[in-house]
Amino acid sequence: MSYRVGLTGGIGSGKSTVAALFAELGIPVIDTDLLSHQLTQPGGMAIPEIRATFGDAYIDATGALDRAKMRQLVFSDTAAKHQLEDILHPLILAQAKSQAESSPAPYVLIVIPLLFETEDYKNWLQLTIAVDCSEENQIARATKRSGLDEQTVRNIMSQQISREQRLKLANKIISNDGSLAELYPQITHLHPTLLKLAAISN
Repeated sequence: MSYRVGLTGGIGSGKSTVAALFAELGIPVIDTDLLSHQLTQPGGMAIPEIRATFGDAYIDATGALDRAKMRQLVFSDTAAKHQLEDILHPLILAQAKSQAESSPAPYVLIVIPLLFETEDYKNWLQLTIAVDCSEENQIARATKRSGLDEQTVRNIMSQQISREQRLKLANKIISNDGSLAELYPQITHLHPTLLKLAAISN
């Protein structure tokens, strides 16, 4: 089985960019956000339970989860947030495990935005990496990329653990306050270390 590396970071920190650079080195990337989208598309495994729990109002005309409406609900209702997590998290973890276990690569990178906010991955991952940048950069990138307004981005950030906590909990840190040219050498420097750890674990 591949060595399992978790990649996390706050919204707008650049997790996708970092993951793409690892992918360029031939490392399989398992994106839990992508798994979540697949599970909540029309015909997705999570749709029947979401419909049963929240009602038809949260399913759009195509049969997919109405993400905008659900986002509004979970930010204003903690109980609803936990209900949604109870539906999605076990399914996402099962899919991630299935993909990681079938990979022939020395190590796999699992992108998990809320890695430290959930206990789900604690005993499964073998190493964690946090992508770090300033809050100003987080807000600027997230508003530009997703079209969300600054207040919505700040609300999302408030639901995530603090930058300080994330840095304390991660085994490795990748700094992403600069350019792509400054980011890339950090990945190429870390890659051989991860290959060595993978070889030792086997």
